[in-house]
Amino acid sequence: MADLFSNAPNSVPAGPRPLADRLRPARLGDVIGQAQVLGPDAPLGVMLAAGSLSSLIFWGPPGVGKTTIARLLADETDLHFVQISAIFTGVPELRKVFEAAKVRHQNGKGTLLFVDEIHRFNKAQQDGFLPYMEDGTILLVGATTENPSFELNAALLSRSQVLILTRLDLADLERLAQRAEKEMDRALPLDGPAREALLEMADGDGRALLNLIEQVAAWKVTGKLSTDDLTKRLMKRAAKYDKSGDEHYNLISALHKSVRGSDPDAALYWFARMLEGGEDPRYLARRITRMAVEDIGLADPQAQAVCLQSWETYERLGSPEGELALANALIYLALAPKSNGAYVGYKAARVAAKKTGSEPPPKHIINAPTKLMAEQGFGDGYAYDHDAEDGFSGQNYFPEGMKRGVYYAPVDRGFERELKKRVDFFAGLRAKRNK
Repeated sequence: MADLFSNAPNSVPAGPRPLADRLRPARLGDVIGQAQVLGPDAPLGVMLAAGSLSSLIFWGPPGVGKTTIARLLADETDLHFVQISAIFTGVPELRKVFEAAKVRHQNGKGTLLFVDEIHRFNKAQQDGFLPYMEDGTILLVGATTENPSFELNAALLSRSQVLILTRLDLADLERLAQRAEKEMDRALPLDGPAREALLEMADGDGRALLNLIEQVAAWKVTGKLSTDDLTKRLMKRAAKYDKSGDEHYNLISALHKSVRGSDPDAALYWFARMLEGGEDPRYLARRITRMAVEDIGLADPQAQAVCLQSWETYERLGSPEGELALANALIYLALAPKSNGAYVGYKAARVAAKKTGSEPPPKHIINAPTKLMAEQGFGDGYAYDHDAEDGFSGQNYFPEGMKRGVYYAPVDRGFERELKKRVDFFAGLRAKRNK
């Protein structure tokens, strides 16, 4: 039964093999890219040199070698390789895999269980791996395109080492293309710019590149194709973007930090990347408005109004014209003076409010609408600020017995420079009046 999940050959006659399968590396040294994981001083290189391999989680985008590396690790360590996918494997199939691994273990043979899309398993299913990992029945190698911190159980993560695999760069993809040409025994019919365009179409995905190369190699053409010729025949691969996954949060983080860092060009780039990926402009409008509130605040009070006006303009114009209004707001925010003084002050006040619980306001600032409340002293001693010198009484407005809190600290930038002068002015008056 284990062979259902393994790489064992069967009696079905072999058909034509895809280029990606024919070029599958036979040893770890043949893997292109991922030096940060496979190099002599990198985690896997060190583990293999020491002869001690731990359970692993490979985190990275599609087409960067997760399955291939897992298979080769089994070869290097003389472990039986079993591959399953969390998408197609249920509890009954998992039990069969574990039972077969247990029999192998009793016979002195270890099992490297490779689980593709491991984040698709629920908590209970993930917990099911733990006893077999702990007693050595299996060495688990999981693969995921999602952030393991969010998608995998803490117990599973604590027993595994997370290794990050990165998208292949253009140099890696060129090496892969040359290897493909050697395997096919012919060069691709592309001129230099067209060849570079083909590599860029793969978007860092080695498997995607090999599929594109197979398509190009099948064309019956004379001479070399230009970039225009290539793009007429091939559609550009859609950028990797999942509106509910890691890429969504990674790109909005990049956009937000670009604005905070006063870089309008980077902000426009990440804004465009999200739109190209199919992001809802209304989501971006909301997040851009949040940036105005959180990172600019009172350093430029006009920033929020600019965002809301741009959002309203988008609603009236729709896409794609309305997206330019959002771009205008984005540029305005990137170039505006920055302050998180109000944001920090608000959070600090919330912390203080939780600590002090139900402390009432001081009696002198509570109205006394009834005779009983007046008799109890509510409202006694309240100083009407409009009647005070400079329109400022300096009274205490915090609960009695609570140390005065200081939460809002305006920065010396933009309009908050003026607000800082006011804060300092009133602080000086307060100190003088309360002597």
